[in-house]
Amino acid sequence: MEDNNDNKEKNSQMQPQYETVPLEKRDSSFEQPQEPIIEETPEEVVTPEIPTSIDEPPIYKENKNQYLFIGLGGVIFFFILLFLIFSLFSNKKSTKQVNLIYWGLWEEKEIFQPLIDDYQKKNPYVKINYQKMSPDSYRDKLIVRSKNNQGPDIFRFHNTWLPQIKEVLSPLPQSVMTNSEFEKIFYDIHKKDLKVENYYYGIPLMIDGLLMVYNRSLFKRAGVLKEPETWEEIMDIVPKLTVKNQQGNLITSGIALGTANNIEHFSDIFALFLVQNGADLSNLNTAEAVSALEAYRKFAELPNQFWNEEMPNSINAFLQEKVAIIFVPSWQILNIKMANPELDFKVAKVPTIPGSKNISIANYWVEGVSRYSKNQLEAWKFLKFLVEKESLTKLYEIQAKARLFGTAYSRVDLANLLIQNEYLGPVIKQAENFVSLPLVNRTFDNGLNDGLIKYLENAINSTIEGVSYSEALKTMSEGVQQIFNRYNVN
Repeated sequence: MEDNNDNKEKNSQMQPQYETVPLEKRDSSFEQPQEPIIEETPEEVVTPEIPTSIDEPPIYKENKNQYLFIGLGGVIFFFILLFLIFSLFSNKKSTKQVNLIYWGLWEEKEIFQPLIDDYQKKNPYVKINYQKMSPDSYRDKLIVRSKNNQGPDIFRFHNTWLPQIKEVLSPLPQSVMTNSEFEKIFYDIHKKDLKVENYYYGIPLMIDGLLMVYNRSLFKRAGVLKEPETWEEIMDIVPKLTVKNQQGNLITSGIALGTANNIEHFSDIFALFLVQNGADLSNLNTAEAVSALEAYRKFAELPNQFWNEEMPNSINAFLQEKVAIIFVPSWQILNIKMANPELDFKVAKVPTIPGSKNISIANYWVEGVSRYSKNQLEAWKFLKFLVEKESLTKLYEIQAKARLFGTAYSRVDLANLLIQNEYLGPVIKQAENFVSLPLVNRTFDNGLNDGLIKYLENAINSTIEGVSYSEALKTMSEGVQQIFNRYNVN
């Protein structure tokens, strides 16, 4: 019993002794964590201190929001993806078939078909039907059928035709090619020929113009070793190249100049004389125009008579080696080479007036889009594809496999590929200084060119009959103004 009492006493001594202390005087640092005691008192409620600091961020709540946003984002992304897939599928299903008719000239369908196939592979909803047209009455058919909604979507036209076919041409959309893009890609002559106000009305695939072609064998035989570059040099060598019999009749002509009836491209050549002499086709009643006609005619007049009307057609005479120098565009070289593969000739720039630029007369074709087409935008997109570097170089390769050479590139940045070409190099060297006049032969336009050429032919022939140069040009000027008025040429 005592032991028990002693133990009780010891235990009571070991247990902490509690003292009644006012609440505000308690030291909370010694209190054990317990349920907070709520006193109904106006004084401050003291809660027991917990080990975790209340200043730490609520980690659990942040993670919960993050997962919520991730989940919500996933749902949104899924619906966006589903919408895009549905849209693409709907677009493919709703894309309409586009059929484009392409009227071409000169080139066979086999030349353009590989490029058409390439475009259709990239654009399976587009079908292009290329048709090679006859040049006879081509311009008239183009206008009449277009107005009757029976014409092509895309068609080829000559660089001098814009005034007489503008009514059926649509402007190049800025969304397909901006003006600045056009002006960066093509030559200055393209910009001048194809722009009306602030719009371009065609995309050229080529560049060409008047060239000088001479017989190297006849040059060597006459002891002429240097290629003539100026008209002064021409006047020095032509007498050496000209051979006459004892009666004074021409056997070999030095140059095909001076007449109209038996010179191919006589109108192009006279246009060259005009622009190089500073004359203006719209005003032929000037000393410069009279001087140009006189300079042209003197090659066939006495006492020189390096050429006359008894000579064969100039190209036939060149093939028969009866004339040493002729002037033609590059495409005529193909005909010459085909007709006489053994002929030894060379192609050069046209002669210039000493100290002047290498001015020559432009003669090329352009691709346009009909304003009556229901698919103008798609047609322009195809033409832009044709003029891309890869397309143009491929077109040239196809042409060069079918014939001696292709057409000179219309792109300035491809000039270096042809600058050394024996046939097209001179075209490229003159390309920066081409000038356009509607006196280009064999465009078959039955309009602007053909009408003006007829007046020029009459003027040249009248001087052969004794009419003065100034009088002949005065009569021609009246006809020129009538035709200019008819086609609204400024």
